[in-house]
Amino acid sequence: MRQPLALRLGRHALLIAGAALVVVPFLWMFTTSLQSRAETYTNTSVIPTSWNWENYLTAWEAAPFGQYYLNSVVMAVGIVSSHLVFDAMAAYAFARLTFPFRNAIFVVLLAALMVPTFVTIIPAYTIVADLGWIDTYAALIVPRMADVFGIILLRQFFVSIPQELEDAARIDGCSRIGTFLRIIVPLSRPAFATLAIFSFLFAWNDFLWPLLVTNTDEVRTIQIGLSSFVGRYGTSWNYLMAGTLTATIPSILVFLFFQRALVRGITTSGLKD
Repeated sequence: MRQPLALRLGRHALLIAGAALVVVPFLWMFTTSLQSRAETYTNTSVIPTSWNWENYLTAWEAAPFGQYYLNSVVMAVGIVSSHLVFDAMAAYAFARLTFPFRNAIFVVLLAALMVPTFVTIIPAYTIVADLGWIDTYAALIVPRMADVFGIILLRQFFVSIPQELEDAARIDGCSRIGTFLRIIVPLSRPAFATLAIFSFLFAWNDFLWPLLVTNTDEVRTIQIGLSSFVGRYGTSWNYLMAGTLTATIPSILVFLFFQRALVRGITTSGLKD
């Protein structure tokens, strides 16, 4: 049955308002990045009144943003790759294998989601320091090579795949690893895409942990670089917004390119317990 016109208009009005709440801050950031320093204190419009593209070059040259970007890319790629491998193996074990205390261990993993990150930071930092990894890529990547959320997400997706498909492959002589690589992984692409997006956004936007374990520009990530940029330029909001906008672009592009896979992964996970 077709919905009433008033209901459809109200729904579209809410969607437009929600979209505006998301888009307007980015538009303001873009406008501010193009203004002169004086205009940032006088012009409150979200429509650009000047086009000072040199602000981006000035911001880029003011700090080693190229190195910051490289460090963030290395960290993000390392974390995403590790999540896709280790989370998938752990999730498959919980979904398909039978071993002692499986359910109890899974409940412990669920409980770990409720543990605040700040509780584990000090022990993690102590371990990294004892290993001599401070100010290295290992400190940025190794402590976060597995993720409880990713294990639970993939486990729920694996459970929804019919067991008969694996049984048929095993009858044909396929090994356990073979069924995982040839049956489970291809059928779970939406879930893997969802995990990759979340992992990338988490790694790219992370601030606290890289702040603790990095001391030099050779290892600092883009988010830490922006914080030092603020300290160096104070209230030069045009340069700050130029640097922030360039740091935001990768996250936006990843979401835009993989949004369909993200929606499919979320809607098809957890259908069967």
